Parts: sequence; structure tokens; C-alpha cells
Amino acid sequence: MKRDAVTGGGCLVAAAGVVGAVWLWGASDRTQRHLGNGFENNGQDFGAVLTELPFVFLAGAVVPAAAWGLGAWLLGRRRRPRESQFHA
Repeated sequence: MKRDAVTGGGCLVAAAGVVGAVWLWGASDRTQRHLGNGFENNGQDFGAVLTELPFVFLAGAVVPAAAWGLGAWLLGRRRRPRESQFHA
């Protein structure tokens, strides 16, 4: 693979990871409870958004991008011909 294709793929995977992680976090029952979907907004706590959302965002970006990078590195190592120890 070309370097630009690998870089672009990693960025797309990271963006998809961020969207997926934030969506799953927002759809969870725990988050819905904190954002006021309880009875008459009891237990509404926007502090959960300020403390948890940055970590969800970072984890959603870093984990898929790291997995993509590791896979690209392993595939690149496998496809590269081995050089001999003696150069003429």
C-alpha cells in the first residue's frame, strides 16, 4: 500500500471510531440518566458530559487508529523482501 492510502485509511478509521464511541456513549442508559431522561429530570448531571466525553472522544480516535497502524506495520513487514546481510 502507498503511504498516502495508509494515512488516509487511518484517519477514516479514527473518525469512524470517534463517531461510534460518542454514539454508543450517548445511547447508553447511564448517560441518558445523567442527561435528564429520568422522571422530571431527577438526577440530571451535566458534569458527566464534561468529564466523560473527552475520554470517550480520545479513546474512540486512538484505539482504532492504533489498531490500523499496527495492522499496516505488520503487513508492511510481511511484504518487504528481506535484505541479505552482505551488500556488494
